[in-house]
Amino acid sequence: MRILLISPIHAEGAWLQKALQESAHSLQRAEDLRDGWFVAGEEPFDAVIVMALDGALLPALHGILPGLSKVTSGATIIAVLGIAASASERSKVLRAGADACFRYPFSFIEMHERMLALLRTTAVCGGAQGGQPAQAVQTASGARSVQNAPQLDAGTREIVEGARRADLTRREYLLVECLLRQTNMPVPRDHMIRYAWPEKDDIDASTVNLVVSRLRRKLARQGMDVRIETISRYGYQLTSPSFDRDAR
Repeated sequence: MRILLISPIHAEGAWLQKALQESAHSLQRAEDLRDGWFVAGEEPFDAVIVMALDGALLPALHGILPGLSKVTSGATIIAVLGIAASASERSKVLRAGADACFRYPFSFIEMHERMLALLRTTAVCGGAQGGQPAQAVQTASGARSVQNAPQLDAGTREIVEGARRADLTRREYLLVECLLRQTNMPVPRDHMIRYAWPEKDDIDASTVNLVVSRLRRKLARQGMDVRIETISRYGYQLTSPSFDRDAR
């Protein structure tokens, strides 16, 4: 899942960033609301999490929320407020446009499951206008399922094709997730780098090639039909006979 975390530099934001990354999400971080608004409109995100632990940030948060869903083409918006935030203040954030609101400290497991539930609801309703949320097309428990089509199991971090499964590293999982967003379509190498290595500023193309080679060997060992094809001087493409049949 592609997530934008908007949070100032503090220990709580660093903790949430680490938790999201360890849950195999592609995470982009912005340090203030203005930068977050700009980043949100630059590429598709499945979810945007805004941390406003300081009560002084609430007026700015109320001002940005009504348009944030629009600029992200319908991404799920989650707000995190400080420990002193009252029920009335949390309700006001929800009315302003957030899909969910938590008060710090909170349970990461609860937040994560709430986010997945909201994304499932979005998928059933047709997905975001700017591109389908990742959960709608590729998780083993998602709303859309094509028989024997490759999917990702977020719980076990595996790629699943019918009865066949293959364990993936976090980086491999993110690369497959990125390719699954555009099955049977070329994906630029630089886009794959931003998705699978969001915390890195400089990744050599050979690193992507190495991870793709490992993925191909894993898929071949499990006898899977899904293939990762090289598009010369451009990037890669994930192809599957199941998606071809579904298109017809």
